[in-house]
Amino acid sequence: MSERYDTGMATRRAVLGDAHVDRAEAAKSDFDEPFQSFITEGAWGSVWSRPDLSRRERSLITLALLAALGNFEEVAMHVRATANTGATPSDVREAMLHVAVYAGVPRANHALKVIRETYGEMGVET
Repeated sequence: MSERYDTGMATRRAVLGDAHVDRAEAAKSDFDEPFQSFITEGAWGSVWSRPDLSRRERSLITLALLAALGNFEEVAMHVRATANTGATPSDVREAMLHVAVYAGVPRANHALKVIRETYGEMGVET
């Protein structure tokens, strides 16, 4: 593997947690291995590993984009990651207000439902 892959895997583990990454790695097949390597290098080893924004800031940007695009399963995953990124429930709520204004109330409304459910599973008060 490359240095970018190693950096990406370290960042991915720091943000998503070892348990999540271990499950993903165990489920990886020959078919999806190239995709998993791509996101580990491209998303985690490149964008998420850059020094210009904090993990909290990247977390909020990611949640807003995922909600705006309707990728609600990924919203739940990244809400769980807030335990590691430092983004608070109030931060996430504010990001969803931006989603409502710039991407539409229905997307933000559904994302908030997913976010509340996910925080509930995490034992986090909202």
